[in-house]
Amino acid sequence: MQAISRRLGHQSLKPAASLSSFKSIYPLSDHHYGADHPRHASSLAAKGVGHLIRKGTGGRSSVSGIVATVFGATGFLGRYVVQQLAKMGSQVLVPFRGSEDSHRHLKLMGDLGQIVPMKYNPRDENSIKAVMAKANVVINLIGRDHETRNYSFEELNHGMTEQLAMISNEHGGIMRFIQVSCLGASASSPSRMLRAKAAGEEAVLREMPEATVMKPAVMIGTEDRILNRWAHFAKKYSFLPLIGDGSTKIQPVYVVDVAAAIIAALKDDGSSMGKVYELGGPEIFTVHELADLMHDVIREWPRYVKVPFPIAKALATPRAVLINKVPFPLPAPKIFNLDEINALTIDSVVSENALTFNDLGIVPHKLKGYPIEFLISYRKGGPQFGSTISERVSPDSFP
Repeated sequence: MQAISRRLGHQSLKPAASLSSFKSIYPLSDHHYGADHPRHASSLAAKGVGHLIRKGTGGRSSVSGIVATVFGATGFLGRYVVQQLAKMGSQVLVPFRGSEDSHRHLKLMGDLGQIVPMKYNPRDENSIKAVMAKANVVINLIGRDHETRNYSFEELNHGMTEQLAMISNEHGGIMRFIQVSCLGASASSPSRMLRAKAAGEEAVLREMPEATVMKPAVMIGTEDRILNRWAHFAKKYSFLPLIGDGSTKIQPVYVVDVAAAIIAALKDDGSSMGKVYELGGPEIFTVHELADLMHDVIREWPRYVKVPFPIAKALATPRAVLINKVPFPLPAPKIFNLDEINALTIDSVVSENALTFNDLGIVPHKLKGYPIEFLISYRKGGPQFGSTISERVSPDSFP
């Protein structure tokens, strides 16, 4: 045994000889296998995200150098942003305040150890600093379209946003801050949520003038809160209420395109820093036209009940009044949400001179087709049930 040990020890002292003999047979070139080779180079620009240590070909097992804290990662847009970040080898810190299962679906999106859930308290400054401690990018997706007993529009969309910007500014190592707001957010909006979002934008740009603000229109996707609600209501009650006369113009956008715009801003040369982008889809719909499109996909006859704005507000007001006056939580509003009704009193489309997807090098998807195929699940007889649009015949034409 001692002889074997001496031989192994003697061989281990000569690694250079073995390596040199291997190189003589299979010559390796640093030019072809080094980190500086174009195949291994990252597309992330140093000006946009600073000095980063990058490694790999750019896939999920690479190292992009980005360590991003994504607030609101467990929400609708969050899952798509996390997926895009993880796909290019970024480490994503996922702050969550709910159950341990709220982030479970995100862990599969990245390589081992790349998706890091971290429990935090959004009202505790030290807790927020802890989830930002190792980050160099902060993305704020926090937002909600209705109030609860615990969080008002102003606290959620303005107060928390301002706090995140202040902590990021004090951090010193945050190279990029991306704030996701809403299209139509302004101080003069009839919607409290949109006014709070506008105040949040101003607070972010005041604390971090180099931050990037994204203002997406109403987002469409598998987990959205507009087409799914409409389809569920129409299937359950065989009609759909239209707030007003359905003539309000909106510019819905595919949620995957919004996530791609956020990643494009991170990958650029810093040209998006300090700018505001309005992200709307390539088509403008009225609410009535979008509802017609939903009915075409689920293959149901559209039956609408037009609800005038005063009546819709009257139906939605009791929840808004009682939200903080009853000793129990009220259910989330589905169709009659007072703040959404107020927002529908004006059109929500991209401004004429605004920066858009085109300025980020992205061509947004049209809604007709893949982006709304998830609605097929609402067909009562399966995917092949019902007539197609070209086969539809009005019931009035039957004898």
